[in-house]
Amino acid sequence: MKISIDFSDFRDAFRRYDRDSSYTPEGLEMLFNHFELYEEETGQEIELDVIAICCDYDENHWEDVAANYSIDLDECEYEDDKIDAVRQYLEDNTTLVGESLPGTFVYAAF
Repeated sequence: MKISIDFSDFRDAFRRYDRDSSYTPEGLEMLFNHFELYEEETGQEIELDVIAICCDYDENHWEDVAANYSIDLDECEYEDDKIDAVRQYLEDNTTLVGESLPGTFVYAAF
């Protein structure tokens, strides 16, 4: 049995599990759109598992990503260059869902 959900249902599921603070509103919407696009492109349905999503996907500011993954930013002089380097690192090493806020990334944790 299958139930289709919209973004409102998706957001409410995170609230029911007390996980609505795990992502910004923008980040949560990006995740929803990411899963919708995945289903469209692959034809494979995804089961909504809030806890699994919270374990598998993070939303962090570029400085936290750089610290968590020991990204060497010594060659970068400006903040924009550091953000670009973190973005490139995520694109090369995992699934980058997108940038929810300037310098804040939503990505598959690894």
